[in-house]
Formats: sequence, C-alpha cells, structure tokens
Amino acid sequence: MSLTIEQLEERVADLLAEAKRLGASAADAAVSASAGLTVTVRLGEVETVEHNRDQGLGVTVYFGHRKGSASTTDLSSAALKETVAKACSIARATSEDPCAGLPDPELMAKDWPDLDLYHPWALSPDEAIDIARACEGAALEFDERITNSEGATLSTEEGRFVYGNSLGFLGGYPTTRHSLSCVVTGREGDAMQRDWWYDTRRAAEDLAAPELIGRRAAERAVARLGARKLATCEVPVIFRAETAPGLLRSLIGAIRGHAQYRESTFLLNALGERIFPDWVRIHEDPLIPRGLASAPFDNEGVATRPRDFVRDGVLQDYVLDSYSACRLGMRTTGNAGGVRNLAIDSSGQSLEALLKQMDRGLLVTELMGQGVNPVTGDYSRGAAGFWVEKGMIQHPVEEVTVAGNLRDMFQRLVAVGTDTAIPGSIRTGSWLIERMTVAGN
Repeated sequence: MSLTIEQLEERVADLLAEAKRLGASAADAAVSASAGLTVTVRLGEVETVEHNRDQGLGVTVYFGHRKGSASTTDLSSAALKETVAKACSIARATSEDPCAGLPDPELMAKDWPDLDLYHPWALSPDEAIDIARACEGAALEFDERITNSEGATLSTEEGRFVYGNSLGFLGGYPTTRHSLSCVVTGREGDAMQRDWWYDTRRAAEDLAAPELIGRRAAERAVARLGARKLATCEVPVIFRAETAPGLLRSLIGAIRGHAQYRESTFLLNALGERIFPDWVRIHEDPLIPRGLASAPFDNEGVATRPRDFVRDGVLQDYVLDSYSACRLGMRTTGNAGGVRNLAIDSSGQSLEALLKQMDRGLLVTELMGQGVNPVTGDYSRGAAGFWVEKGMIQHPVEEVTVAGNLRDMFQRLVAVGTDTAIPGSIRTGSWLIERMTVAGN
C-alpha cells in the first residue's frame, strides 16, 4: 500500500491544524486507505479478477455547539484544506446543539494493546484462482445432484486507519481481512435449491480449508432438496446458529442510544428490566486478539473495554456514543461505530440436544426479507429450514413465515446451543424459542 500509518497521521494532524486555523473551537478527523484482491471462479472458469484501492478522509469541526462535517477521497494538501473549509462553512450555517462536541478528554484511549489485526497475504491472482477452484471443485464433486454453481470467491484486503481529535488524541493501526465463499445449486427432478458457505478471518492461516467450505455449501444445498410447505401452526422454533445473529442485532438496534432518545424502540427506557430469562448473558469484548470486530478505541477515540449488555437476563447498559449519551444524560459506553465482538453465552446444549428438547417444531436455517419493526418489536420473516418430530429432522421446509414479537421471543428463549463455530464477528449458538407462529399454507 502507498500510504503508511505515519503518513496518515500527518494527514490527520494537518486536518486538525487547518480546522484550528479557520477558527474551529474543536475538531476530529479520520483518514483511511485500503487495497485488496477479489477473484471469482464459476464452473472452473475465471469470472472476475479485481484489484481495488480506496482511500478517504472525513473531518468534523465545531464552533461552540455548531457542527459541520465534510469528506473526500482526495488526500492531497489542496483537497484537505478545501474539505476543512467546507466543514467550517457548514458549521457556521447550522443551529446550535448543546450535545454537539467531543467526548470527555479523560475517556480517550491510552497505551492500548496490540490486537494482532494485521496479517497481510502475499497472494498472486493465479494463487487466488487456484484456491477458489479448489473450493468450488469440492462442492461440485460432493454429490451428483449439485448441478450448477454461482461461483467461489476469494477476497483479501488490507487497510490502515488513523483517527485524531483536538483533545490531543491521535491513533491508528493496520488491519487485514480475508474471506472465501462458495454458492452452489442442487437439483432433484424439477426441484432446485441453492445454498452457500463461507469463512472470514484476520489471518489467512486461520481460514477453513477451501475444500471444507465447498463441501459445506454443497451439503447444505443437497439437504434442502425435497422441501415441503407446512400448514400454519404455533410451535417451538430453533434459529440455527447462522441465523441467530440477526436476533442479537435486533437487540442491539433496540438499545442504541439514538433509538432511545428518539423513542423509536420496543425496549424504550428498559434499562434495569429483565428482558431475557435469568440465565442469559450478552456481552462484547473489543479486545480479542485477531477478532473481526476488535478495536482498541471507538470512532471517537474513546477506549473500548469488555462489557455486559445483559446479565442475569437484565439489561445493564445501552449502546452509546458521546452524542446519544449526552441526549440521555449519560456517559458514552465507547460504542461510537457499533458493538465489537458481540456474544451470548451458551446454556450448554448441543444442537442435537436442542432438537430433542424441542421435540416437535421448526429448525430455521435461512431467513428472508426485512420484516422486523424496531419500534413495536413485531417480527415476521420468510424462512426455510427443517421440520422436526420426536427430536429428529424429518424433511426440509420452504415458503413459510416465522412470526412473533421480539420482546416475547427474548422472554421465551429456552436455550442457546454450543454450536458457536460460525464465521463472523458475532458469537452465538442456535436459539431455541419456546413458541412462535409458523405461517404456511
């Protein structure tokens, strides 16, 4: 990559100095640069080879409690000055907001640890093509019913990021992210089913083997062949581990400070309430080495730390940046930019044990649509999966809808499985919900 951390730090320092020269009482700025390679192979042939290189900067200035922001992808000195001038012009034209400003100085990160987030992969296009071919080839060879492919894609990216503000904070670090995915289609008679699998990691050596990813994609597609519809019923539902993160995202959306002060959440003023059974603990740990969402400081330079959002089933904390914290009369939780490495503790059962515990109901393996109302908590999404009787999978299911209300679903959480080895920055096992409506024919 062309720009080093030190060069990015110089850009940030220049942005802050220019803001001060133009009369801003406070300012913060971020500069980033990234480069990567993406290769897609379909049916053994190279479909795309893409090299990408991106860069950008953003600056926010404050004139008292008036705020203005501007950004650009041009990192030249002239563009830097022009961007700061635009931000200042915007700030002078806006009305005052008593919560507009930087976080408390004492919250700034200091002496943060190395989180081992940078593992560049010296990968040539030809080597990337070979890996993608191996992945797709394993899928196509898995079963004769795998008749088509949408391809296997390998992506590798490295980036550098620096943030600074007029409180004296200046920090940055390099990161990498590597991923491999495969999507295939199975056919049996006139019926076809599509499925996928992937892995994504900070270090290439931590990625699952290409053949394993391909076979997993094919196995999932074949398992869905022969899917049936269901009559409408009210039964227990298991959200298999790869679908459960969406439930955690809905929780986080509901306890964000911006949703709270806007009164646009089904968990309004729920701090201190029991919103899950008393065995549930939901937490984040931003300091996990090689974690996909790890960061030593948030997007405002505030030090991050492990915290419980839910403990003993009780909501302990909101998700706050400095602005939403001010609006609520609280203190930032170091979550500007979101939560980092979110997790829910397992209750100790394997997926097989959850199926036996459920006895009869629906195992959800795919969700479709955006049918979640963040204000009321009403939940209704298209789904596919498997019908379970006497604790055993009987047949695949398609074209159904699972419906309920998130408040009720959280309270009716019976168990969380130990099957937490899913790709991504959210760690969760499968969720067994006591009862939901499954709408079919």
